[in-house]
Amino acid sequence: QVQLVESGGGLVQAGGSLRLSCAASGRAFSRHHLGWFRQAPGKEREFVASISWSSGYTLYAVALKGRFTISRDNVKNTVYLQMNSLKPEDTAVYYCAADAGIPTMTSKYWGQGTQVTVSS
Repeated sequence: QVQLVESGGGLVQAGGSLRLSCAASGRAFSRHHLGWFRQAPGKEREFVASISWSSGYTLYAVALKGRFTISRDNVKNTVYLQMNSLKPEDTAVYYCAADAGIPTMTSKYWGQGTQVTVSS
């Protein structure tokens, strides 16, 4: 069982940066792959990035690679999403997810989400 709580969202101007955090509880955290997804108003939830349990493998949405970086700290039971050069189209609720494999839309464990708003 894994419980996830996101934080770090907020309002930022275009070109700015934010770092999202997702704190996890549960003894199995270090053995789960983690991912970030986002959902903009009126749109479907979409994949942002994922990281393997050992941090040895990361995967990014093609359009976001280079601006977003996912990382994790298995001692602190936390996964991060560093977002740079933010654009208004990055405005969305950002969710973290955990799964035994690469997280997908049907992953078992989800956080409640954190709002990111990028103003132009």
